Amino acid sequence: MLLRTSGGGVHYGSNMRSHRPGTRVLGVDPGLTRLGVGVVEGSVGRPLSLVEVDVLRTPADLDPALRLARLAEGVEERIVRLRPDAVAVERVFAQHNVRTVMGTAQASGVVMMLAARHGIPVHLHTPSEVKAAVTGSGRADKEQVTQMVTRVLRLAAAPRPADAADALALAICHIWRGGAQSRLAEAIAKAGAR
Repeated sequence: MLLRTSGGGVHYGSNMRSHRPGTRVLGVDPGLTRLGVGVVEGSVGRPLSLVEVDVLRTPADLDPALRLARLAEGVEERIVRLRPDAVAVERVFAQHNVRTVMGTAQASGVVMMLAARHGIPVHLHTPSEVKAAVTGSGRADKEQVTQMVTRVLRLAAAPRPADAADALALAICHIWRGGAQSRLAEAIAKAGAR
């Protein structure tokens, strides 16, 4: 089943939790002007599926508080409707443009707060971690990431703009890395209990 979302994004399938083949992750590429949101479902060793991808946009001339409020509405609507098991957000790192990094950090904070409000664990991944998980190289460029996201999710066309592909890459990274990290933590906990 294919549905168009209000923001022009694409939604595949159903949000029925009991019929999920694995973990559902909401990946977020934060930004104040463009915020990529991508939901991927699956588990390590099994094919992953695209659930939805979109880019939320706010006009640069709007008051920053109102921009954040609009982004919050869009993200929260997806959290409620798609019910992810986890939220993966790109870790904000220092950039040369302080104004850009501030908007990115503010958008990230809004997303993390919304996930916490809904009881969903938040995981931060650096751009290098995401690139390495998806392409095998932490130095991959945006086009290489987009190509691998397209292949991994078996999409007919590459997700555009780059914010959409980056959000999906974050979700893929978390499913692949998060599953391994969870199993490692469980093994350590079991070993410590002995």
